[in-house]
Amino acid sequence: MTTLTKITEAQLKERIAKALCKVDALESAYETITIGQLVSMRARTHGSTIAIDVFERGERATYSETDRSSNKCAHALRACGVRKGDRIGVLLPNRIEFPIVWFAIAKLGAVMVPINMRYTPREMEYVLSDTQAKFAVVDESVRSVFLAMEPWPQDLAKDGLIFVGQLSSETATTLDELLKSVDDTLVEEDVRPDDLLNIQYTSGTTGFPKGCMLTHDYWAVRSYQGACGDGRPYQRYLSAQPFFYADPQEHLLKSYRQGGTFYLAPSMSSTRFIGWVKQHRIEWCFFPEPIARQAEALDEDGSSTCLQKSLTWGCSPDTVRKLRKRFRMRTQDAYGMTEIGFGTQMPNDLDDMADLGSVGIRAPFRHVRLMNDDGTPSAIGEAGELWVSGRGILKGYWNRREANAALFEGEWFKTGDLLRRDEAGLHWLVGRTQEIIRRSGESIAAREVEAVIREIPEIADVAAIPVRDSKRGQEVKVYVELREGLTPADLSVDRILEHARANLAVFKVPRYIAFVPMLRRTSSSNTLIKRELMAVSDPLAGAYDTEKKRWG
Repeated sequence: MTTLTKITEAQLKERIAKALCKVDALESAYETITIGQLVSMRARTHGSTIAIDVFERGERATYSETDRSSNKCAHALRACGVRKGDRIGVLLPNRIEFPIVWFAIAKLGAVMVPINMRYTPREMEYVLSDTQAKFAVVDESVRSVFLAMEPWPQDLAKDGLIFVGQLSSETATTLDELLKSVDDTLVEEDVRPDDLLNIQYTSGTTGFPKGCMLTHDYWAVRSYQGACGDGRPYQRYLSAQPFFYADPQEHLLKSYRQGGTFYLAPSMSSTRFIGWVKQHRIEWCFFPEPIARQAEALDEDGSSTCLQKSLTWGCSPDTVRKLRKRFRMRTQDAYGMTEIGFGTQMPNDLDDMADLGSVGIRAPFRHVRLMNDDGTPSAIGEAGELWVSGRGILKGYWNRREANAALFEGEWFKTGDLLRRDEAGLHWLVGRTQEIIRRSGESIAAREVEAVIREIPEIADVAAIPVRDSKRGQEVKVYVELREGLTPADLSVDRILEHARANLAVFKVPRYIAFVPMLRRTSSSNTLIKRELMAVSDPLAGAYDTEKKRWG
C-alpha cells in the first residue's frame, strides 16, 4: 500500500498548501547577491574552513584562499585585456583552477563559456565562434586538440590563450606565470545581478548545442533553491560530474551558501563513487540511477556512510526506495534543466512520499503551468508541456533569435517536457518531447549526431535513437539510409565510425549502426518518424555493435 492511499486527499492537499506557504516564505527571505559577493562574504565568515577539495589531485583551498586566489586570477585576466562582458572559453578538467577561474570571471563581470573537454576541434571551434570568444583558458591535456581547430575562431587571438599546467613550450602563456605578477586585492568592477556570468551550452533538438545565457542572479537563485531543497545545512558535499556542466557548479555554490566543503571527484565512476562517499564522510550527493544500481549489485554497506540526503532526479521509484533503505537517508526528487535551474521540488515536509515518483510542487521563484499544443491549459490528470517563468531563468539562447521566439511565450519558457498534475497539486514527469539521448549522464542531441553522419556522401538520410543499456542507461544507435543504387557493401561501418570519431565527442559516437532501405518522414513537416524505429522488440538485431565489433 502506497503512502497516497494511507491519507485522504483533503489531508494531502492541506500538507501541500502548507508546503507552498513555505515556498512563499523562502522567497521573502531571499537576499540578492552576485557570485563574486558570495565568494568574498564566505571568506569573511568561514575563512579557515576548506571550501574546495579536489581530492584525487591533492588540491584544496580554504574560503579565504579561494577568495584571494580568484582575486589574483581576476587581476591576471584583466592584465591580459579581459573586460566586463568579454566571453572566455574554458576547457579544464576537474582541477581546482576551474572554480577559481570561474570566480575570477564573476568578479570581473566577464562571461565564462565552459567547453566539454571531450569535444573535437570542430565542436570547440563552433562554441568559440558562436560566442565570439576573445580569450580561452585551456588545460595542458587538450592543448594539441585545441590548437587543431580549423578554421580558427575569428575573434580568438593567439595571444588570448592562457594554458593551465606544465608546458614544454616557452612561448605559451601560462596561468601560473601570469599569477606571479599580480596581487590578491579585491577587483573593483560594477557587477550586477542581471549581468551574464555563463553561456552554458546544452544539447537541444535543432542540431548543434545552444548557449543558455545565465546571469549572476540565475546562479544565486539556483543555489538558493538547492539549499532550500536540502532542508538543512550539510558540511560535506560530493560532486562527480565534470565541472563544465551546470550541476556541479550549482553544487559548489550551494555548499558556499551552507559554509560546507565541496569535494570534487575527477569524473563520474560507478565503481568508485561509494568509496569516495565513505572515505570523505559525504553527507550530501547526487545519486544517478546507474550508480544506485551498482550499489545494489555490490550489496554496499550503506550503514557505514555518513549520507544524510541525496538528490535522486531521474531515478525510478523502486531505485529510490532501495536507496533510502540501504543508506538510511532522505532523498528528494525534482524537475530541472540548465535553462531554469529547479522548476519543481518534492517538499521536505512530504519526505514520506519521496519514493512515489512525483517531482513535487513549484520550486522557489518558479511559476509552472501545463499547456496543450493549442496553447490552452491541460486538464488535471492530463499530460501537458511544462511552461516555466520566474526570477533568474535563462535570458534566452545566445545568438538564437528563432529559438527564442519559438520557446518563449512572453515571460514563459517552454521546456519541451510533458508533465501532469494530480488533484492534490503534485506534478509527475510523463516524458520528454525533446530528442535527447542520455548516455552515462551525458545529454546528446540526436539531430547533432544525424547532421554529422549525414555529411558522408553515400548517405541519403540518418536517424539517431536511444537504445536502453544496463551500464550506461542509453546508447546511441543510428539507422542509415544509403543513396539510391548503393548497398551496404559500398559503405563500411568503419568509414562511418571514422567520420563520427573525427567530428563528434567520443560519448556522442554511435555504438550501434543499422542499414535500412528507407527512413520515413512526415509529409507536413518533413520530420523523421522514429516511433517505429524505437518500437522494435529487439533493437540490436541486425545492427553492428561497434564495441564488440560484430553484427547482431
